[in-house]
Amino acid sequence: MSDLKQLEFLLESNKISRREFITRVSALGLTAVASPFLLSGLGHAATPQKGGRLKMGLLGGSTTDSLDPAALTDTVQLNINWQTRNALVEVDANGQPVPELAESWEATPDAAQWTFNLRRGVEFHNGKTMDAEDVLFSLNHHRGEKSKSGGKTLLKQIKEIKKTDKNTVVITLDGGNADFPFILSDYHFPIVPNGTTDFEDGMGTGGYIISKNKPGVRIITKKNPNYWKSGRAHFDEIETLCISDANARSTALATGKVDVINRCDLKTVHLLEKSPKIQIIRTTGTMHYTFAMMTDVAPFNNRDFRLALKYAIDREEMVKKVLSGYGAVGNDHPITPSMQFFDKSQHQRAYDIDKAKFHLEKSGLKNESVKLHVAEAAFNGAVDAGILYKEQAKKAGINIDVVREPDDGYWKAVWMKKPFCAVYWSGRPTVDWMYSLTYESTTKWNDTHWKNNRFDTLLLEARSELDTAKRAAMYAEMQRLVSDDCGQIIPMFADHVMGASKKIAFDKVSGVRELDDARNAERWWFS
Repeated sequence: MSDLKQLEFLLESNKISRREFITRVSALGLTAVASPFLLSGLGHAATPQKGGRLKMGLLGGSTTDSLDPAALTDTVQLNINWQTRNALVEVDANGQPVPELAESWEATPDAAQWTFNLRRGVEFHNGKTMDAEDVLFSLNHHRGEKSKSGGKTLLKQIKEIKKTDKNTVVITLDGGNADFPFILSDYHFPIVPNGTTDFEDGMGTGGYIISKNKPGVRIITKKNPNYWKSGRAHFDEIETLCISDANARSTALATGKVDVINRCDLKTVHLLEKSPKIQIIRTTGTMHYTFAMMTDVAPFNNRDFRLALKYAIDREEMVKKVLSGYGAVGNDHPITPSMQFFDKSQHQRAYDIDKAKFHLEKSGLKNESVKLHVAEAAFNGAVDAGILYKEQAKKAGINIDVVREPDDGYWKAVWMKKPFCAVYWSGRPTVDWMYSLTYESTTKWNDTHWKNNRFDTLLLEARSELDTAKRAAMYAEMQRLVSDDCGQIIPMFADHVMGASKKIAFDKVSGVRELDDARNAERWWFS
């Protein structure tokens, strides 16, 4: 591959920005116009343009949605959250933590105490100037004994939060954590005004202000005229429509009723690609689709029965038929090859009928029938995936009854309620963050109810271990524990596949979560 072609590939796959592309092309002694790729109409543009009304048609959203940061779970909630609020730290398109409301930070040599210097002069939508009291309130909102926040476990490592003055916050941990700034970028931890009791107005320091909010249906935000980021929040207004049906989203984009959709129907995305007015934005990140088994509920409390189910799924066929090739096979743990500390030596679990039968026989549950609860709200293609899994498992003598659930309310009525169900996870930028959020035994979002003392011990030890080699060995063992013992079946990692009008422009797109880490409303613009 020539140097130019390699750079074109990196640009097309969002691994470098357009600016970096032009710089590196110039370094080769070429001009930017030497690449026809730049003339292909994809949404990269050097200078952001201001104005316009962005319309988005998104999968997600429920009539029971709340904008309480402690209750955020869904794509639509996350997107509105980042339209209206900021955190202390932002993860950039390269997956690195960068200052947001914290102007800078420093840590002690053992990474156990962190000092955050706040950005001065930033105002909330109501005109109040943000200060350290707002930060203390916003973080402590998730830490109380009665807190049910999905972010509570992430902050469990904090021993003390205090201010030294109105612009400085010091956070002391119960042990070292070199990744701690990443944690404060989580969508649960935007900064809201001290004393907030009603979160539904989206009060924050973000680039947009809510003007209409009908949860699960339609949300409208308007540009914050006093936004502190001069190079962000380019649109005048944003309309977010909740459209659960994949065909309806595609039609809305094709007919120009919306400018952006998430989770394109992978069966028909090739039709959208043919339109001269539409661009397909594909990013590879950490998103994975799972079938979660509660390990404290029979028959899933039987380790051999869980292993039988894990060997009875054809991952290659899942990627081919459910993802249409837009993804990669999983290995029953959530760490991707692109992440630091991924264990390359771990054997890839394959579809193995003999091993599935062996573990089924060993479990003593040969005649057991289980119900798998699915809905398109879980992930695009979840219903098809469930039916395909049923047929694959049948060859090993395992009986799966696929139960289709309503999309609306799936995350409240099915996930964490039914013992075997379809789930999607956006993933997280670091191993510790991903494991702390969903696999540590006491975390709220441990949807398999898995408890493993060795795993919990390693999680704490690895977090505070500053020797990279020792830390890597710990994470490798943890990956094996999750894959072999936990109740997560993770057959596939899915690419983020989004559609947009070619009027939409952007720089490098993050792959951490869909829609540019749910921040596209702030980062994108009309060309």
